[in-house]
Amino acid sequence: MGDFTDTDELSIFFNARCSKCRTAQGLLAERGITAHIVDYLKDAPTVPQLRELMGQLDITDPREMMRTGEEVYATSGLADQSGTALLEAIAAHPILLERPIVVRGGRAVIARPPERLLELLDS
Repeated sequence: MGDFTDTDELSIFFNARCSKCRTAQGLLAERGITAHIVDYLKDAPTVPQLRELMGQLDITDPREMMRTGEEVYATSGLADQSGTALLEAIAAHPILLERPIVVRGGRAVIARPPERLLELLDS
């Protein structure tokens, strides 16, 4: 996985099949901002990278950045897990990572709705 923490570059955890990701990318393009695309499904984040991302999101529970409605969440018994086990599950099954996540300047937001990414642009 490429470096998504570069303070000079805006990065977006992107899934081309996700309409919210495409909308977020469009919002950036409207403002003339080119984002570093993190294709997290092909190049899954590691547990340390996920921990760093949690810090940037200012969250303490990995579930806050997880897609708990995914089938793998239920079939893997993740509802009964916590902490590192959840991060390991995301690293093994990156479809569990919520999207889009936009990172800039050591901060991140889950852009749901996509307009939330404006919080990073306006600060």
